[in-house]
Amino acid sequence: MKTFLTKTLAMMTMAVAAYGQSDLVEQVDHPVDYAKPLMGTDSDYSLSNGNVYPAIAMPWGMNFWTPQTGKMGDGWAYMYDATKIKGFKQTHQPSPWMNDYGQFSIMPVTGKPKFKEEERQSWFSHKAETVTPYYYSVYLADHDVTTEITPTERAARFRFTFPETDDAFVVLDAFDKGSYVKVLPGENKIIGYTTRNSGGVPDNFRNYFVVEFDKEFTFTKTFKDGNLQEALEADANHAGAVIGFKTAKGEVVNAKVASSFISYEQAAINLQEIGNHDFDALKELGRKTWDEQLGRIKVSGGTQDQMETFYSCLYRSLLFPRKFFEYDADGNVVHYSPYNGEVLPGYMFTDTGFWDTFRSLFPFLNLMYPELNAQMQEGLANAYKESGWLPEWASPGLRNVMVGNNSASVVADAYLKYEGDYDYDIETLYEAVIHGANNAGPLTAVGRAGAEYYKELGYVPYDVGINENAARTLEYAYDDFTIYQLAKALDKPKEEIELYKQRSLNYKKLYDPETKLMRGKNKDGEFMAPFNPFKWGDAFTEGNSWHYTWSVFHDIQGLIDLMGGKSEFVAQLDEVFSLPPVFDDSYYGGVIHEIREMQIANMGQYAHGNQPIQHMIYLYNYAGEPWKTQHWVRETMNRMYMPTPDGYCGDEDNGQTSAWYVFSAMGFYPVCPGTDQYVIGAPLFKKVILSLQNGKEVVISAPENSADNRYIDGLKVNGQSYSKNWLSHKELMEGAQLDFDMSATPNKKRGTKKGDVPFSLSNE
Repeated sequence: MKTFLTKTLAMMTMAVAAYGQSDLVEQVDHPVDYAKPLMGTDSDYSLSNGNVYPAIAMPWGMNFWTPQTGKMGDGWAYMYDATKIKGFKQTHQPSPWMNDYGQFSIMPVTGKPKFKEEERQSWFSHKAETVTPYYYSVYLADHDVTTEITPTERAARFRFTFPETDDAFVVLDAFDKGSYVKVLPGENKIIGYTTRNSGGVPDNFRNYFVVEFDKEFTFTKTFKDGNLQEALEADANHAGAVIGFKTAKGEVVNAKVASSFISYEQAAINLQEIGNHDFDALKELGRKTWDEQLGRIKVSGGTQDQMETFYSCLYRSLLFPRKFFEYDADGNVVHYSPYNGEVLPGYMFTDTGFWDTFRSLFPFLNLMYPELNAQMQEGLANAYKESGWLPEWASPGLRNVMVGNNSASVVADAYLKYEGDYDYDIETLYEAVIHGANNAGPLTAVGRAGAEYYKELGYVPYDVGINENAARTLEYAYDDFTIYQLAKALDKPKEEIELYKQRSLNYKKLYDPETKLMRGKNKDGEFMAPFNPFKWGDAFTEGNSWHYTWSVFHDIQGLIDLMGGKSEFVAQLDEVFSLPPVFDDSYYGGVIHEIREMQIANMGQYAHGNQPIQHMIYLYNYAGEPWKTQHWVRETMNRMYMPTPDGYCGDEDNGQTSAWYVFSAMGFYPVCPGTDQYVIGAPLFKKVILSLQNGKEVVISAPENSADNRYIDGLKVNGQSYSKNWLSHKELMEGAQLDFDMSATPNKKRGTKKGDVPFSLSNE
């Protein structure tokens, strides 16, 4: 009897445990509680699980804050496996590969006025660390101090809880490469500036800061290039300040901090964002702000992990591009220009690379935040007027990174989808995209490298000294399509419209019928040889031919035709997953992290950790086998994303990889920005409600959704049976009810007719 009871209880325990793991969250009252800023922080140079830091910030805030575990100037500012914190850094870093600008740090210490990073750093534990988008707290063991941070867009509050000591200090480190500090004891204040940057700034670049404390200083010193001094001012390569006071046990010292790219006076104006809010009130305000923004999309009927992954990805999708503008004393929008160094009226945004973010991040903003994106478009017009070019990677000004001319996609998609009341200068932006499409810029990543070859031959040759030429050609052709779409919308001359339509077909010039893959081509019209489709780089960008062959976003039907029909096309798609993850890294001289991430993912040649192939899963919809899209979308969401420090499968890249998940979890994806369509995948949750900016709602219902039920058996749109493999942006913006009937077995009849396929230029 005892044995029977023991076995029965054991089985019941196992059943309860299994049920608990599959419990579904049916309602989310505070979505910010599901956002995990530590997702993706367990990364390093050789392997990226996100390559992000915990950004303690407001949505699109001008300034972020993060605990700093890395050395000054290290792009890996915070690494999850670190054990010591060196300071709390104001950061503008979009990625470790781009590094930071305008940064400085604040660090409490006790015992001695230790100001050098290696001396002031303290042991910490994640067990004594609280991380949310709007609030950060950690216990610094070596100093017996708890530090808390809560931010606004351009300012922040700090709260330090000290032990009983005569020797409590706060170090302000303005970093090297040129900095200045001044201590004002009568005002309990420190002011200064930092010039440290990683490029993309004018000669007069400075980030001015002001820090105000609520306790009188009993100790005031500054440091210059490693030496502590009595002077209240320091102007040096590496300047900083140390202020101190006596504290009782558990005494709280508050500090308010703000910065400006314009002036000290503007930094003081930015400090007023805090208003009369004490720390807790400001924290609650930040929590409310994040809840409102994340709550624009309400999901339910997912596991705890799925909810956390979704809202963590949504949080990352609302950080970049950052606001690089400020409000002057009269409330006017002004910005310091990272292009010409002047202070000018109007909006400016920065810290985004269009090579990544044109794919889904900007389309996501066009869907959910069109008014904000219109301001971003004004900022792009200002960038063109101030530099003569549209940025392709801005941080904060023009940076020489990546390929393509994808600003054209960002501009066109925003205008073609925008129906709001905010007017911006689209004619200037059209002038800018035409200029960029026909000229090589001052940097190889600005305008179009190889523009003259491209205009003459229809491609950038492999043998003329321009690297990653096939990738450039394919992206230029797509960008020409978006210009064609924009030119039509703006009623430009017919010959101009036709020019860009014809140029958008240039992808055909690189298609090799022998291998059924894209291949670099020499100036004489012969394909480059020898050809290894597994070779990363060379003719391609951070990928190989198996990744880039699908970069014909605007004309998948044309690509199907080149491959010989739908069955041949599907066979090539299938092979991406069935091939082993072999690679040739000779172009780089070693394994880059993107290669390693593909290799270990166990999905063949599918490299979701990098952007070029992220849309490829959705292409089965164009060839009459949409159930394969449904399978692989769910597979990728299940396997490549987790709400953990190692939760991404490559660089997160300014919201792009996150926005892929957000779109895919909702059940559709913008394969071709510049068109009205989203291509259908497979919704992840039982219910999703989108609260659009125009007051309408999109309700996505899939009550039978489950781990097994990943296939669409049927779909109704606004009550009507719907067989198409795409959704219209315009129709969604009018409000819509999408009812998915999900099944464990694929419906191989739905979405297979000619009229069900998404847009392709060849079918126009």
